[in-house]
Amino acid sequence: MTIAIASKRGPKVDAVRNVIPRLQGDLGYASASLEYLTYDIEGGTNMPRTLEELMTGAEQRVLMLHERLRKLKLKANYFIGMEGGFHRIGKHTYLQSWAYVSDEAEGYFGSSGNVVIPDNISYEVMERKRELGVVIDEVTLKNDVRSKEGTWGVLTKENLTRKQSFEIALISAFAPFYNKIIYKRN
Repeated sequence: MTIAIASKRGPKVDAVRNVIPRLQGDLGYASASLEYLTYDIEGGTNMPRTLEELMTGAEQRVLMLHERLRKLKLKANYFIGMEGGFHRIGKHTYLQSWAYVSDEAEGYFGSSGNVVIPDNISYEVMERKRELGVVIDEVTLKNDVRSKEGTWGVLTKENLTRKQSFEIALISAFAPFYNKIIYKRN
C-alpha cells in the first residue's frame, strides 16, 4: 500500500505514519507492506485565516501531489494533504488542523478539534498578517516550534500536539474509505 503525502514536515508525516497502520486492515490492505512517498507541496496560502483557506489548502496540496506523481510516473493508493491555521467564530480565533484524503476517484475532508487562540497571538496573525510560525517562536522564545510540538502543544501544554491534531483530522478524512458500509461505498 502506497501513501503519498504532500509534506515532508515531521508532525504531518509522523501523523500519517501513526494513523495508517491502525486503519490498514479496514482499508482492505491488512497484509500489505507500507510505503510512504513524501513531497514538499505548498497549499497556496502561507497562513490560512479562514475555514475556506484551510480546506482549500489541504485539497490543493493533494491536487498538486497527484500531478507531481503523474509526472514522475508513480502511483499511490491514497494521496494526503494537510493544512493547519486559524479561523474565526464570533469574536474568537481558533487553531484547527485539516486533512484531505483522495484515492484519485474520490476525496474527503476531516478536521481536528479547535483550540482558542490568545488575543495577543490572534492580533499578530489575523490583524498584522504575520506568519504563525514566527509569532509562536517569539512568544515561546523557542526556534521552529511548528516542526516540533506546534502551536497546539504550546497552547495545551503538550496535552495535544500538532501531530495529534493531524491524526484526528486524518482518521476523520479516511472514514468514508474505511467505513464503507455506513458511507454506502463499494
